[in-house]
Amino acid sequence: MVYNFPSDEWIKAFMNTLNGDQGKAYQKAAEKWEGDFIFVVESDETYDDTTYFYVDLWHGKCREARLITDTDNLPKAEFQYKGTFSNWIKLIEGKIDPIKGIMMRKFKLVGSKAKVMRATKAAKELVAIAQKIETDFGKK
Repeated sequence: MVYNFPSDEWIKAFMNTLNGDQGKAYQKAAEKWEGDFIFVVESDETYDDTTYFYVDLWHGKCREARLITDTDNLPKAEFQYKGTFSNWIKLIEGKIDPIKGIMMRKFKLVGSKAKVMRATKAAKELVAIAQKIETDFGKK
């Protein structure tokens, strides 16, 4: 099945893939990881909206993943990972590394960079999971 990005269906497919058999590499890499994120897909010349996802990661599993519809009341999360729609496409397609993307200022990380740097393998495996989802990047 093909999922539009960004959408609630896409983030749910991401969670299901991460928690399933295809997520074994992530599950192993993130055995000791605890932290939740708000992923922010910012508008740019190809996408005229800003979209927010909440993702709760806990010891190799995703306990919750959802589209945030009430942007006036964003949930508290340990981290925010923000980038433009175009850069999210490049990230999901494997053209931008999730950690190097921060260093290159393609993405902004709000939260403990030291904690994230201790989990670079897990971050890369999250991108590998995203690549397993059949994704349509057309406007939603």
